[in-house]
Amino acid sequence: MNSTGKSPRSKLWWSLLFFAIAGFSVYFIVSRSRDFTLASFSEFIRRADPLWLLCAPLAMLVYIVSEGEAVRAAVTAFGFRPSHRQAFIYAASDIYFSAITPSATGGQPACAWFMMRDGIPVLISTVALLINLTMYTASILVLGLVALVTQPEVMGSFGALSKLLIAVGFAAQTALAGFFLLLLYKEKLLHRICSGAIHLACKLRLLRHEERRQESLNRHMETYLRSAKMGLAHKKALVRVFFLNLLQRFSVLCVPFFLCLASGGGFVRAARVWAVQCFTVLGATFVPIPGGMGVSDYLMLDGFGSFLSPADLVDFELLTRALSFYVCVVFCGIATLVKFILLKKRDKA
Repeated sequence: MNSTGKSPRSKLWWSLLFFAIAGFSVYFIVSRSRDFTLASFSEFIRRADPLWLLCAPLAMLVYIVSEGEAVRAAVTAFGFRPSHRQAFIYAASDIYFSAITPSATGGQPACAWFMMRDGIPVLISTVALLINLTMYTASILVLGLVALVTQPEVMGSFGALSKLLIAVGFAAQTALAGFFLLLLYKEKLLHRICSGAIHLACKLRLLRHEERRQESLNRHMETYLRSAKMGLAHKKALVRVFFLNLLQRFSVLCVPFFLCLASGGGFVRAARVWAVQCFTVLGATFVPIPGGMGVSDYLMLDGFGSFLSPADLVDFELLTRALSFYVCVVFCGIATLVKFILLKKRDKA
């Protein structure tokens, strides 16, 4: 699949790296407890309330669906109306490739590739995904602030390294949100950035024919600006994209919330678990490791360890990470692969 701009062999290596890091992360978690066994983990799940336990994978499903609907809402502002099924594949491909590539660099190109196959022009998909990414970043910041205001003691319970990661993540997310807004509203700045990148690449002899490339940039910029203005003019669509992203982030953060209720933790403890997950997302987002693996586990163990017993800590963290990340990524990967195979069969027909 050319969606990520890499060869099939390269994507295979990223997938293998993902599973290698995942295995190491699980080993790291399990090694934290001398008492952990598969039998104890199974017993932890067996004791859980089945109704609350069922809510956790449902929240994961809402996470995928709401991302697809957010992208669909952004595209709709340009007059394109992909189906809900197509929107689901956009989300699945984004989630899968974001998880297996450093700093989630592969997600948006994969999503754009499927959008292009559905007849959505590249520049339209680029602007729509940029709008969606801006709202996604804003939703993370909003939920992080909510967690900080409502559960400040949770932030205080983290260790020094965790607090540093969370603070850096919050600052980086804020800067990134501002940068995305500049790309959407400040066309001269965007043109200067792109023009400067072309000039530098040509100076370093990475690219040739600078004058021709600069002319091509000017033509594409005009189309980009028209597309951006068209999208930003639809205020209702922008609000819808933001709230769908808010729902997306909120739903995946509710996975450990429901698991805590399932294990008999009560709503007060579940609220603290939710806050820990908020801060974990902030702290692990900008670490250049696929899916933030290892770092997310460290932050969760640090946060959960302040109010969960050592006997339950590893079991709860493993189950939370499994449902909110690993199962989600595998599910999205299968959905993406099936859709890719169907498209290739259609091309050969």
